[in-house]
Amino acid sequence: MDLTLDPADRAFADEVRDFFVADYPQDLLARMRAGIPMTRADHVRSQQALNARGWLGVGWPAEHGGTGWTPVRRYLFEQELERAGAPAIIPMAVIYIGPIICAFGTAEQQARWLPDILESRALWAQGYSEPESGSDLASLRMAAVRDGDDYILDGTKIWTSGAHQADWIFCLVRTSREARKQDGISMICADLRSPGIRVDPIVSIDGSHELNRVTFDRVRVPAANRIGEEGRGWHYANVLLSAERVSYAHIGRKRADLAAIRKLAAKRPRGDGRSMADDPAFAARVARAEMRLDALEISVLRVLAGDAAPAAVSGLKIACTEQAQAITELWMDLAGRDRAPFLDRSVDGWEGQAPAVPAFAATRTASYLFERAQTIYGGSTEVQKTIVWRHLDRANRR
Repeated sequence: MDLTLDPADRAFADEVRDFFVADYPQDLLARMRAGIPMTRADHVRSQQALNARGWLGVGWPAEHGGTGWTPVRRYLFEQELERAGAPAIIPMAVIYIGPIICAFGTAEQQARWLPDILESRALWAQGYSEPESGSDLASLRMAAVRDGDDYILDGTKIWTSGAHQADWIFCLVRTSREARKQDGISMICADLRSPGIRVDPIVSIDGSHELNRVTFDRVRVPAANRIGEEGRGWHYANVLLSAERVSYAHIGRKRADLAAIRKLAAKRPRGDGRSMADDPAFAARVARAEMRLDALEISVLRVLAGDAAPAAVSGLKIACTEQAQAITELWMDLAGRDRAPFLDRSVDGWEGQAPAVPAFAATRTASYLFERAQTIYGGSTEVQKTIVWRHLDRANRR
């Protein structure tokens, strides 16, 4: 494939870079650099700034208010956003459910939900995993029973990112029992303020709150909130999961991390009067990570351009998430014993809690702990390997 940028694409990349320098809220970039967690209001301001330029609806067709970008332009935009150190777009609404509503939603659903997503008036959560249905998502048991013009929802969703800040949730629910467990699943959207919905926090080991348990107790939801046909939810979910798995690439962020690791390694002592940059084993690991990232970038571009086999998305999810974990491990080596303290970063002046500990150690330790989940959520590595194997097996049988 031709990876040479034409002049128009180069000009677009320059435009995006200039935007983050001159027009994007600089205080948000400062908060990110300082390691201060983003609040809901911060994310809303960030996304509204992008939307004001028409740059929020990535992956959406232009007729629904999206960017209508080519895969190359979307990639360039994401590279520049991550190069600038801006907060990522919250994926649940914009990247996950937004394109599904565009493709499979009714005209009424599109008119009701899409503008609120683009204006960040409504944030969304994703209700997929259940206490006993994680990697084997098709075994989900949350029930949706039809009652006239409504569905009655009963069950529990877990590991639900951002549900405590969200307004809506899209759920995979079982509307019928079929011989094949992937059948009889529907996708239904619910207002999180509906009676009978309870959101309980799941606090992580470092005190951060990102995940939740969402319980539905006879929650009445209009049938008009179902996406597409009843029983076709598994199909829509697989379309969504393909987009989700590609969204883990974050090549720009990984490049920025590796550049920062190289810079910091030259300043961090290793105990014998020399720096970590002088450690041959550490230097080799950094170089290996950079080479793997170059290969990953080519693979991402192939997938975005449609120049790859269907199972390539699963392979890419494995490679990108394992690479993310490898980079956090390099940060941990740089932090050394300074990674031990757990500091409350939700308060201003959090750095003063342990002044002898460099700020990067606290933020990167939090990232290390959180990234352990990357090879689980969105489809575990073991499940992705099975998808790849099945694709290869079918290809060999032809």
